[in-house]
Amino acid sequence: MSDLSIVIATVSVGLYLALEYDFFRNEGHETLQQETVELDEALLIGGVLALLLLFFAIRRHREQKREIARRTAAEKQIRVLAFQDTLTGLANRRQFDEALRAAIAAPPREGACHAVLILDLNSFKQINDIHGHAVGDEVLTLTAQRLLSGVREGDLVARLGGDEFAVLATHVMGPDAAANIGRRIIDELSPPLLTGQIRHLIASGIGVALIPFDAVTAEEVFRKADLALYRAKEERRSAVHFFEEVLDRRMREREWVERELRSAVVSGQIRALFEPTVDLRTRQITGFEALPHWLHPTAGPISPQRFIAIAEECGLIHEIMDHILRQASETAARWPSHVRLSIDVLPVQLKDRSLAARILEILRETGLSPNRLEIEITEAALVRDLESAKLLLGTLRDEGVRIALDNFGTGYSSLYHLRNFKLDKIKIDSSFIRAMQGKESNQSVAHAHDGALERDLKAEQEESATIVRALVGLAHGLGLTIAAEGIEDPNQQSSLLLTGCEQGQGNLYSQPLSAEQTVDALVGRTA
Repeated sequence: MSDLSIVIATVSVGLYLALEYDFFRNEGHETLQQETVELDEALLIGGVLALLLLFFAIRRHREQKREIARRTAAEKQIRVLAFQDTLTGLANRRQFDEALRAAIAAPPREGACHAVLILDLNSFKQINDIHGHAVGDEVLTLTAQRLLSGVREGDLVARLGGDEFAVLATHVMGPDAAANIGRRIIDELSPPLLTGQIRHLIASGIGVALIPFDAVTAEEVFRKADLALYRAKEERRSAVHFFEEVLDRRMREREWVERELRSAVVSGQIRALFEPTVDLRTRQITGFEALPHWLHPTAGPISPQRFIAIAEECGLIHEIMDHILRQASETAARWPSHVRLSIDVLPVQLKDRSLAARILEILRETGLSPNRLEIEITEAALVRDLESAKLLLGTLRDEGVRIALDNFGTGYSSLYHLRNFKLDKIKIDSSFIRAMQGKESNQSVAHAHDGALERDLKAEQEESATIVRALVGLAHGLGLTIAAEGIEDPNQQSSLLLTGCEQGQGNLYSQPLSAEQTVDALVGRTA
């Protein structure tokens, strides 16, 4: 519009000047018909108009050319940003997804396959936390360069986000060739990375899925490679793992358990069962340990070993254990005053700063005296998180709650820990009880005709019995009550009595009981 305005203004000025020129030259003599623009003047004005139009057309063409160039460059830059990781220069997830779908659309030749490798850095979070994100970014950039050195020419390396990378290797000759790529990547990442004066040791788990052996869709192959990565990371070192169907079944089962567990917590399917603790000399019941029990309406009983770890991971464990403690405390309030209730505190619960207050609140609400509650904590959990354990156990002990060390003999606690935490009781792990009577090796002995093997097994049994005697002596020396778990036959009970062990639990006395059954069992006072 601005160019058109200039043209119109110029022509108007030309016409005006032409009219004025004739008007002054023939003033007083021309007629109305003569007051017009002559032909030569019209041609002049037309020529000026044409030149102006040509000038503006050329300028407009150049501007449009420059604009097209700018737009082309911008579109190219946008495409680069859309398909490239800005930090490392590698392909990003979008480009990887497109390349993966293209590879699936072009099946490998006979005997070959496409391999998807997913990896992340095991210690990257620690690098970020200690040295900052700037150093972390430099580590990622150096890692990207090493990944490019570890793959074949033509393989696509992408950064998916954070410290997660992926490699698409097309037309590899089977699993062995894919494993070789994984091992080369690990070899490239093995030397320390140097950022400034700081050396970083990098370990990486690598999960591998193959097309078409494991999957034929992009979503499925990526999911299965991720499952394989999860398995590789469990080793906490550099390792390559291929997808296995058992991983898929395990993950689907875990997903089912988590989904059903959330419903079970809401509907009250998880109830407390009680395992009696008895005096080994009199067989009198001295207490009950509350255990979470899940009776699924269609799948039946689901063991704690199957759902507790999942509850810890998905954050349901606090609600479940509070629910179990409340149920158990209400039941224990109906027992004779000398019968104690014990319950486990799991390692993940130690990080809950409000746990002690909630336990004491539940005791107040249910009317159970704190000196009738015994908190059991495993030796491994105690050593792993000393400060949290000290805070929790100290608060509860000040209120009168007793403290028992569970699975004793399997961890790394010292005399300092036993004395510093002011324990009341230690429980010998059931593995020692089984081993001292050869329960773990009976089948081997039954099928063995080698006298040397039998002598080795007997030596192992004697060694376990010696360890049990030492643990009992240590507990007595510290003035602690000593109990044994997993007692299954009278011979084990007799051996434990000879060592001086005072209390026991196990199938010899009773299976876990319901709340109503505990009351019936206490009528006879024996298990």
